[in-house]
Amino acid sequence: MFLFYQMDSNRSLSSPFHFKIFMDLSFISQLALESANKGTSTGREWFGAERALESHSPVNGQFIGSVSITTEEQYHQVIATAQKAALSWRNVPAPRRGDIVRQYGDILRANKDALGKLVSYEMGKSLQEGWGEVQEMIDICDFAVGLSRQLYGLTMHSERPGHRMYEQWHPLGIVGIISAFNFPVAVWSWNSMLALVCGNVCVWKPSEKVPLSAIACQKLFQEVLEKNNIPEGVISLINGDYKIGELMTHDPRVALVSATGSVRMGKIVGAAVASRLGKVLLELGGNNAIIVTPSADLKIVMTAAVFGAVGTAGQRCTTTRRLIVHESIYDKVKEMLVKAYGQLKIGNPLDGSNHVGPLIDRDAVEQYSFALEKVVEEGGQFIVPGGILSGEAYNSGCYVKPCIAEVQNHYAIVQHETFAPVLYLMKYNTLSEAIALQNNVPQGLSSAIITNELKDSEQFLSANGSDCGIANVNIGTSGAEIGGAFGGEKETGGGRESGSDSWKAYMRRQTNTINYSDTVPLAQGIKFDL
Repeated sequence: MFLFYQMDSNRSLSSPFHFKIFMDLSFISQLALESANKGTSTGREWFGAERALESHSPVNGQFIGSVSITTEEQYHQVIATAQKAALSWRNVPAPRRGDIVRQYGDILRANKDALGKLVSYEMGKSLQEGWGEVQEMIDICDFAVGLSRQLYGLTMHSERPGHRMYEQWHPLGIVGIISAFNFPVAVWSWNSMLALVCGNVCVWKPSEKVPLSAIACQKLFQEVLEKNNIPEGVISLINGDYKIGELMTHDPRVALVSATGSVRMGKIVGAAVASRLGKVLLELGGNNAIIVTPSADLKIVMTAAVFGAVGTAGQRCTTTRRLIVHESIYDKVKEMLVKAYGQLKIGNPLDGSNHVGPLIDRDAVEQYSFALEKVVEEGGQFIVPGGILSGEAYNSGCYVKPCIAEVQNHYAIVQHETFAPVLYLMKYNTLSEAIALQNNVPQGLSSAIITNELKDSEQFLSANGSDCGIANVNIGTSGAEIGGAFGGEKETGGGRESGSDSWKAYMRRQTNTINYSDTVPLAQGIKFDL
């Protein structure tokens, strides 16, 4: 906890906010951030510009700092430097590349507290979630270190005598990473740590809503680069709005673009990269559901559903959007949800006693309000009403009430992903019906079933079950571990990041045939005599 309080003499003791809250923001200077920061870096070198992004905290609306916007000239300089670095970095043995990532993981451990606080303050997620996000970075560093000795290919038997076949994996070159505001640092690390051990160099374009978190990550990496005399261009940073991202998506020098964000953004990025036949990795929206069966442990349901719906104020791509409950227990679950939501504390996310923090900005609040209006227009009914919070504790204008609405799955607003704490409640009769409801949305990221029936869980996990990239049993939709491949199907984009064999997206496969005989027999028995 890093809050302290001062009595406000203008308020009575009976007032709910009779203390003024002051925050210890020393973590900003601990991370070497300034009020005005250069926003373009090739590693150890930094470049400024006249135009800048301003970062304001959704916690209290206060200005945190500015970050200069990368110019087109600076962008091309970054890419040229990265191209040069790629030629040398790919020749560094993979275990040595892994050791560089290990050192970065150690620096993250030493700075977990400060960086977690920055993530929480700049993005608005709870302090526990801020620290948890940095822990994800540490975990993926550990994973990547082991991976650096396990970039395995395969050997195959040739149909021709005196021949050997195998496949191997080579670096792509430059990997461009476009990340979203809701995970300011973790998703970049999922991509970059794997890409680095695979022999690529990385150029990161973070969300313009959370640029300071990216500056902090780059400065921490700078310590490793300086200590090991790593060439400029191995790990680079650019900043700006969608226009700087467009430079990267249309640039044939960037072999792979990994983009995390909305479906709308993903379609634009995918089309741009496809137009030059480049590689793309998309991790886009989700419309995640939990199916609650008659045999479900309702304590598990409450924890999974409530945290899944309100964690990060409903701004995770894996946030629980829909709760599909069997009709025999529907009323009981509804009653328990209303009671649980009545216990939620909304406020400063840096205060550990609060469950829910703010939305990222007032644009997000407008989208939340629009969703509430549409629910009513389409015939839905709120059992836990929503609304925008006001008052001294909510002076940023970004705090809203988590809400629950009884709806039909076919409502247009239910089919759409609203990045806010809005939970849709619906009932079902048969498991096949529940699975059909769950799958009948454009997105396919995460899903879950809460059940104590083996047959139900197995049906859910079968080819006839969930069509999502993530399908869980007796846990919620939110909070994936780094060891598994993360991503989804349909409008979620089809990409996979983080664990399992996701590393293959950052490399090119090469098939090799070696003839160690004295003749040249052709495949398929073809005869060609001279």
